[in-house]
Amino acid sequence: MGSYRPTDRRRLPAGAPHLISGCRGLAPVGKTVAMDTVVELDHLDGGIALITLANGKVNALSGAVVARIGEIAAELTANPPKVVVVTGGPKIFAAGADISEFGGPDEAAGITERIHVALDALAAIPRFVIAEVSGYALGGGCELALACDYRIASERAVFGQPEVLLGTIPGGGGTQRLARAVGASRAKEISITGRQVKAEEALRIGLADEVVPSEGLRDRTMELATEVARGATIAQALAKAAIDRGLSMSLADGLMVERELFVESFRTEDSQIGVRSFLENGPGKAEFLGK
Repeated sequence: MGSYRPTDRRRLPAGAPHLISGCRGLAPVGKTVAMDTVVELDHLDGGIALITLANGKVNALSGAVVARIGEIAAELTANPPKVVVVTGGPKIFAAGADISEFGGPDEAAGITERIHVALDALAAIPRFVIAEVSGYALGGGCELALACDYRIASERAVFGQPEVLLGTIPGGGGTQRLARAVGASRAKEISITGRQVKAEEALRIGLADEVVPSEGLRDRTMELATEVARGATIAQALAKAAIDRGLSMSLADGLMVERELFVESFRTEDSQIGVRSFLENGPGKAEFLGK
């Protein structure tokens, strides 16, 4: 694997200590790490956008963190990269909402509104979004991973929706996205017991899509991200849209959406490039423009 070099970096000061996550294969431009950063956005070579949560040792999804995730998602939707990676700390991907912000029903309404808006925006980015999960992804952290299109976990990753242990329930999409990932019965069991799901089980039930050794997590994530970034990004976005939209429809309606987006894909330059390259050189040789 070659090195990956950020070409842009944006930060939101929030008075929180910076958590330095593992960066194998990643060489930053300059040395400007701020100790009060809660979320970082790096644009890496090859069109890879890297979102890193760094909100102290527990990486809590505070209101500031959630707001910044939403801002970054809006930015990446308006000006899409080729692929997006979301990661956190080496020991804690994200440990859920900041419990110090909890209160009564009024506070709960604000918390669930903010996290739903942010995670829905993340899920709606018209590019493949990969969660790189090292360590604990609990509560809102699990919901954050579930809002991504694909989850690569280290062998020490742990997932869970433990909100019931606080006498409440998931409020950031966990009851819905978890059920779609692992099935209703398993989602109920995980949410109702509040137990933690280790990486091996997460892979078996569909909560994780890949599990790799901890020391190889970044390399595998960037290998997949690079592979995706070389593809026809508009066609990828249309495929993602067809799947996501179809999940909320009947099969007949979903098939109609697929037909419409299939036709739409043929309006792109990439479709002409891909077909011509296949006829002339065989599969897998096309160099797409993202147009």
